[in-house]
Amino acid sequence: MPTPNQPALDFLLTRRSRPAKTLTHPAPDRAALQVLLTAAARSPDHGKLEPWRFVALEGGAFARLSALVAERGAALGRTEEEIAKAQSAYDMGVLAVVVVESPKASEKIPVIEQTYSAGAVCLALVNAALAAGWGANWLTGWPAHDAGFCAQGLGLAPGERVAGIIHIGTETAAPPDRPRPDIDAITTWMAE
Repeated sequence: MPTPNQPALDFLLTRRSRPAKTLTHPAPDRAALQVLLTAAARSPDHGKLEPWRFVALEGGAFARLSALVAERGAALGRTEEEIAKAQSAYDMGVLAVVVVESPKASEKIPVIEQTYSAGAVCLALVNAALAAGWGANWLTGWPAHDAGFCAQGLGLAPGERVAGIIHIGTETAAPPDRPRPDIDAITTWMAE
């Protein structure tokens, strides 16, 4: 029988993202964030391609990106409500890490597996932040899927995409747990 790491299992069984709107200062400093990024970068990565990278947002980057959301939203014909909602993610930002899917050419590793790896990095970063005692939330929103916003605001190159924007800070209120999946209803057992 394996030796369980019960505290780690208990953490995973009870982990809960914190709504980004409830996060405030203080946030991890650069040294503390480096530890979280190191943990996230240990995600599954077939072929050791590292098909992702990080863009850390702090300080004035949030105001600049909020203004760009307004500009891009108007150009794309988004409603005032859609623009305001998207801006709020940047207006309330304390610290955020953009996980950028940056696929690499590979004859052996399909692009879809590189996409999954970038998603795994997002979840690993949320879990690392939560395990370190911070509040964290994985967001995207329409600006994260707008090539103009991503190139101009985040410096993404052609072929790169935002996998997730992980907001990290000090939580001001613990959210109630939400309903969880019925494992029996979503599990199929095959013995043959």
